[in-house]
Amino acid sequence: MELMVVTLIMGFLLSLLFLAPRFIKSDQTKKVHSDTNIKTVKSYNKGVVSLHNKRTDCWIIIKEKVYDVTPYVEEHPGGDAILAHAGDDSTEGFFGPQHATRVFDMIEDFYIGELEK
Repeated sequence: MELMVVTLIMGFLLSLLFLAPRFIKSDQTKKVHSDTNIKTVKSYNKGVVSLHNKRTDCWIIIKEKVYDVTPYVEEHPGGDAILAHAGDDSTEGFFGPQHATRVFDMIEDFYIGELEK
């Protein structure tokens, strides 16, 4: 009987040695992820956005979000059409029939903040 109790206790202690580090690591990982996922969202008013209305400095507004599309201006398949609303709201043109669905994923790469209300 004593041998059985000692064996059970030893088995329990050995299992703790293997499981405890896993719990500790998972808690630390969660903390690291939660710290790195904290982002500060900037906000811009229309006046600030309107200053960025050139080929070399092009911001647009789409659904109350601000995007700096300057690096994309030269690559835009529609040519200078992207400049038609530079520094202004481009929501209507962005959701036009000329854009493929992949553009909805691409635009997030250029997100810089929210439009102040």
